[in-house]
Amino acid sequence: MTPLQVLFICTGNICRSPSAEGVLRHRLAEAGLADRITIDSAATHDYHTGEPPNPRAVRCCAKRGYDLTGLRARRLTREDFENFDVISVMDRGHMEILKSRCPSGEEHRLKLFLDHAEPPLQGQDVPDPYYGGPEDYEAMLDLIEEGMTGLLDHLRSRL
Repeated sequence: MTPLQVLFICTGNICRSPSAEGVLRHRLAEAGLADRITIDSAATHDYHTGEPPNPRAVRCCAKRGYDLTGLRARRLTREDFENFDVISVMDRGHMEILKSRCPSGEEHRLKLFLDHAEPPLQGQDVPDPYYGGPEDYEAMLDLIEEGMTGLLDHLRSRL
């Protein structure tokens, strides 16, 4: 059986999307599903290609038990639209960028990350913490954890 494939997208692939990748990897391991779902993350822009996640994101995630070790930023490719079953974007700006790049017929793969959360978070963005302080990274991770519960339920339903 081919694993289900999930891709997280943010602007530079150094804060939000690698954090979401780390959270989902952790939750899949806890649920015994790590071998059934493949995860990756990518950027809409090539600002940080090849770089590890931002140290503030790494510290924030590590405090909660999420490991971002080994992750490196990469830019979204055209092939990603065909290779990933679920492409989860962190904000509506990313959604617009992906819609403009998405091959015809593949739009069904795109989903705003917090659309997996409970109301009132549905339709909301995960704000970019890059220019903020530690509290902004904590708030980012709170939202990612909140949305991840619903995403994990959605993924289980597709297995």
